[in-house]
Amino acid sequence: MSSFAGVGGGRAGQAIVIPSSASRFSGPESSNRGVLFRLRRLADKRILDTRGGCPMLIVMNTQATQEQIDEVCDRIVALGLSAHPMPGATRTAIGITGNIDVVDPQSFEALDGVRELVRVTKPYKLASREMHMDDSTVEVGVQNRIPIGPGTFTVMAGPCSIENEAMTMEIAEYLVSRGVHCLRGGVFKPRTSPYAFQGLEYEGLEILDRVKQRTGVAIVTEVMEPDQVARVDEVADLLQIGTRNMQNFPLLKRVGKAKTPVLLKRGMSATLEEWLMAAEYVLAGGNKQVVLCERGIRTFADHSRNTLDLSVIPPAKQYSHLPIIVDPSHGTGKRAYVHPMALAGLAAGADGLIVEIHPQPDKAMSDGAQTLNFEQFDRLLEDLRRLAEVLGRRIV
Repeated sequence: MSSFAGVGGGRAGQAIVIPSSASRFSGPESSNRGVLFRLRRLADKRILDTRGGCPMLIVMNTQATQEQIDEVCDRIVALGLSAHPMPGATRTAIGITGNIDVVDPQSFEALDGVRELVRVTKPYKLASREMHMDDSTVEVGVQNRIPIGPGTFTVMAGPCSIENEAMTMEIAEYLVSRGVHCLRGGVFKPRTSPYAFQGLEYEGLEILDRVKQRTGVAIVTEVMEPDQVARVDEVADLLQIGTRNMQNFPLLKRVGKAKTPVLLKRGMSATLEEWLMAAEYVLAGGNKQVVLCERGIRTFADHSRNTLDLSVIPPAKQYSHLPIIVDPSHGTGKRAYVHPMALAGLAAGADGLIVEIHPQPDKAMSDGAQTLNFEQFDRLLEDLRRLAEVLGRRIV
């Protein structure tokens, strides 16, 4: 690893670190000229900065034992830093976050089982493939462990809002009969208008709990405030952070302490980096089970409620190991567009789908215009299964 001073117009004397992966750039950036060009771009974005140190990654040997891994973690903690073991398909990597100026690389390289130390250059560390090269799989549910990740395409469906127990039970039983075991439904509703239906709140949470006990479905529901997390966590199998709360940092820190997986929706005006930095808050808090959700962004387009940005899926996959699903209901806001955009999400490489359904969408208490009825959902499932087979994925 080497460094250049002042590359890309940085401050005088500021070192720009070339990561050890620079020699592995492919395509037009494989030459020295390409590497320097990439460094200038990174420097301009202030991604690389040695002030305070870049977090590090310790890569263990393939044959490293659990005792050797534990010894490295203990050494990291003894320095007042945080250790983040990340088992991979062939070897374990251990991320280090904190003030790594106190780290002597040679002292770690001398430990048994250590292969190399690598500096992580992305501002998001735990969400980055630099720290975790393999795709992550998040499992939700108690009675049925439902995977969200590579090889599968996970379907989550249900009403925008939980309205009453009879309707919620009808939808849950219908989903189970179709092989879908994730029920989405909001009980706390962050509505633009104060006069709109705000959800049944804790009464709705009790309904979800009873439906879960009777049908075995996994519950996906939104939490809006840190004080709600403990109660919602008792029922939910996937804690949803909505678009308006993507940068609610107290809430992100609180769900980072929860044991339940988190579904993090992209902010309606958020860049990919901002989205991944929000995920970093949850990961840094200790909750390693994060699922990203593209739900549409604000653009000048007026043909749909939002613009479902499927172009974000490939770069999200490139830079992060976290699974990502799509929400074509909020992403388009129009029932007629949900079906084709759901298929497009699968084709673009998404790991799952969250969609709104209702037995009578026109009578739904919220977002009926973007909600499918049962017959429409049946047709969508049929097409998803056909496409998934071609793409080598399994609908769950």
